[in-house]
Amino acid sequence: MQIQWFPGHMAKARREITEKLKMIDVVFELVDARIPLSSRNPMIDEIVDHKPRLILLNKTDMADRVITKEWEEYFGERDLKTATVNSKTGQGLEKIPDMARELVKAKLEKMIEKGVKPRAVRALILGIPNVGKSTLINRLANKKIAKTGDRPGITQRQQWIKVGKELELLDTPGILWPKFEDQTTGYRLAVTGAIKDEILDFGDIAFFAIQYLKEAYPEKLMERYKLTDTTAPPLQVFEEIGKKRGCLIKGGEVDYEKAAELILRDIRSEKLGPVSFERPADYE
Repeated sequence: MQIQWFPGHMAKARREITEKLKMIDVVFELVDARIPLSSRNPMIDEIVDHKPRLILLNKTDMADRVITKEWEEYFGERDLKTATVNSKTGQGLEKIPDMARELVKAKLEKMIEKGVKPRAVRALILGIPNVGKSTLINRLANKKIAKTGDRPGITQRQQWIKVGKELELLDTPGILWPKFEDQTTGYRLAVTGAIKDEILDFGDIAFFAIQYLKEAYPEKLMERYKLTDTTAPPLQVFEEIGKKRGCLIKGGEVDYEKAAELILRDIRSEKLGPVSFERPADYE
C-alpha cells in the first residue's frame, strides 16, 4: 500500500511559513518520541536551515525510555539541541523558554550592544499532524488558545501566541511532505496516528505493527494478548490475536479488519505500554 497525504492547506502553510521566517528568532521542531526521525519533515530543513533550532521530543510517556535516551545522544552528536517533553502533563516544558533564549543569545547581545531593549523571543513551532503542537502551546501559554484533538489536521491556520513576557510562539498547521521516499516512514506515521485513518488500510498497518513488535517487543505482545508463540510468522500471530479477542466472522474465521482496528487502538492507547517504533540503530 502506498501511503501519501498532503492536503491543500499544508502546501499553503509551507508558503506562509517561508514568508514569516524573517520575523522568527528560533524554530521549535516538535517530533514524536516514538518515531523521532520518521516524524521529522525533511522539508523543514529546506525551509528553516539557517535558523537556530530546538528539537522537542514529545509524547515521551508513550515511548521506550531507553530508546529515547539513545535518540537524545543521536541528535546531540549532530549538534542539534533537544528536550524531552510531555505536552499533556507539562513535563519538561519549564525549560523551553530558557533553552530558546540560549539559542538566540548572540542575537540578543547584539541588540543590547546597539542600545535596543531585547524583545520577547519569537519562536516558530513546526511539526507533523497529531504530534501535539496545540496541546504544547496551550500548556506553555497556561490557557486554551489552540484547538486540540487526537486526530491530524486540527490546526488549519497560523496564529501568534504569547508565553509570558519572554516568548512568543507562531503556531502552524501540521505539515506532511508530498511523497514518502521510504514507505516504512509512512507505515510508522500511520501506526502512531499522524495520517488520517480514513485513507488507510488498517490490515496493512496492523500487520506492519505486528511484524515490528514481535521482533522488538515480543514480551509485550505475549503479555497483552496471552499468545502461545511470538516467534510464529506475523500472519499467524495476527490471526491468534483476532481469535483470542473474538474478532470473528461467520464460520469462526478471523475478521481481519476488526482485529486490525483492535491492535492499532491498543497501540495508540498504550495498552502495550511504552513502545518506540524506530531506534538510531535502524539508520546505521
